Amino acid sequence: MKISEVGKLQCSVAKTLSVIGDPWTLLILRTAFLKGRRFQDFEQSLGLSKAILSDRLNALVNAAIFRRERYQDSPPRYEYRLTQKGLELYPVFVGLAQWGDKWGWGADESPPITIAHAECGAVNALTLTCGGCGQPVKAQDMEVVAA
Repeated sequence: MKISEVGKLQCSVAKTLSVIGDPWTLLILRTAFLKGRRFQDFEQSLGLSKAILSDRLNALVNAAIFRRERYQDSPPRYEYRLTQKGLELYPVFVGLAQWGDKWGWGADESPPITIAHAECGAVNALTLTCGGCGQPVKAQDMEVVAA
């Protein structure tokens, strides 16, 4: 199977990865969650070529994760705003960052940023909880049920 065919699998993870699985795409989303909106914000944050950045931004617009909003008429300039669909990827972003904070740094290193709740200042850890009873869950607490 080719990587371009992953989205055809009957698997929710595969379908998600077919849209956001590219490392540049995830880093574009990171920049957006850190308040980047303009092409130059993404370009400065990531340092990737204009062609690759344009391609990934267009794919995210086509997937309805971003919407383009004009902020200047002459010449036309656009911001890339997360849609509701895009905003709902926030737990994925936080989960990846949290995993990287724990496992991606050496003993004498610390992560470059922390994410704090704007209202109270608390640094929160993403916790998966059961929608039924509200208890925290781990992989070993779950079972797969056919749809």
